[in-house]
Amino acid sequence: MLLSGFVGARAYVAGVCRFRLLPSIEQVPVLAEHCRHARFVWNLAVEQQQHWQPGRQAPRYNEQCAQLTSVRAECEWLAAGSHAVQQQALRDFAQGMRNFFNGTHRRPTWRKSGRHEGFRLVGFKPRHLKRLSRHYGQVWIPKVGWVRFRWTREIPEAVKSYRVTLDRSGRWHIAFAAIPESIPGPDDGSVVGIDRGVTVSAALSTGELLHAPGLRAGETKRLRRLQQRLARARRGSHRRVRTKLAIARLRARETDRRRDWVEKTTTDVARRFATIRAEKLNVRGMTRSARGTRECPGTNVAQKRGLNREIHRQGWGSLVARLKHKAAGRLDFVPAAYTSQRCARCGHVAQENRKSQAVFQCVACGAGPCNADVNAARNIAAGRAVTARGDLGVSRSVNREPQPCSPAA
Repeated sequence: MLLSGFVGARAYVAGVCRFRLLPSIEQVPVLAEHCRHARFVWNLAVEQQQHWQPGRQAPRYNEQCAQLTSVRAECEWLAAGSHAVQQQALRDFAQGMRNFFNGTHRRPTWRKSGRHEGFRLVGFKPRHLKRLSRHYGQVWIPKVGWVRFRWTREIPEAVKSYRVTLDRSGRWHIAFAAIPESIPGPDDGSVVGIDRGVTVSAALSTGELLHAPGLRAGETKRLRRLQQRLARARRGSHRRVRTKLAIARLRARETDRRRDWVEKTTTDVARRFATIRAEKLNVRGMTRSARGTRECPGTNVAQKRGLNREIHRQGWGSLVARLKHKAAGRLDFVPAAYTSQRCARCGHVAQENRKSQAVFQCVACGAGPCNADVNAARNIAAGRAVTARGDLGVSRSVNREPQPCSPAA
């Protein structure tokens, strides 16, 4: 399970329900110590795996637990922490390695201080939870005691584990693991297509243009000034620490707004339409860096980096991920190739149909002008997979639009 950033108090995340944790001044150092211990044990396990060689078997979970007991006997600072927190870090690492060998996840990597601050505990019981009032509750954490948190939604009874995290802006959160329930849709046979873009975050086939909120103009200006101040600050200085904290708070505010928008948008779409169709995109591959290697450096690296940031700001991945959970069994994927160049009325595919980024007008039937993203969303809603030879049901590419042929071709 990967550590993620802060999610708003009312936001839902796949498999977890998160709340703002409100520890006291005395409890904060103990929570931070739990995070350091979990990160230390995890990194030791990563180091053992990296020194693995053919013919030599890396230690398994049971052997690592025995090693942990020996290390705790030698190190007083580690023995002062919670054994449950440290042992659970080894369990999580073992599960991560199983996922890696099964081909479902990437290989577990190092956890860094200031970035991966958190720990997980299993064996949660109802007696470990108390409700103080309508908006506040308490949860029992080993070696810490009862910690208050903001109670903003009901916690399912099937909760067995939780994770405590600290984001870069200095806010603590607790996430209870629970399987979210899907939202029932209408039985009217309605179909909607969703086209994701950079200028327009999500365009629906109904003609709606949805924009993910970000920082306001004044906040963007302040962020730019803080980044300039950070570049001039001396490493290790208090000014640099304060500047990084201010930047993290602005970034967290932007993330909160985007995720809140994703939750509200996906809930509304899941309730209004019986079938939802989205373009099939490999977002991770599309946002990969273009800098290349030292032997073969990439080109237009700065432009690609800016595009990657804009894609992340639009919430492409989280939008579809939440639709999978809220509209389970009602979400279909359509290959994205040529959907922005195909006329939704007559089906003619031509590069000249796309007059600009926002304008579409068919050169064959004269349909339009209309918004190009809405036209693509209507093609997606129709479920047509387009190739250069017509509608064949399978596209040659799911991520790229057709490129003009070179003169030599």
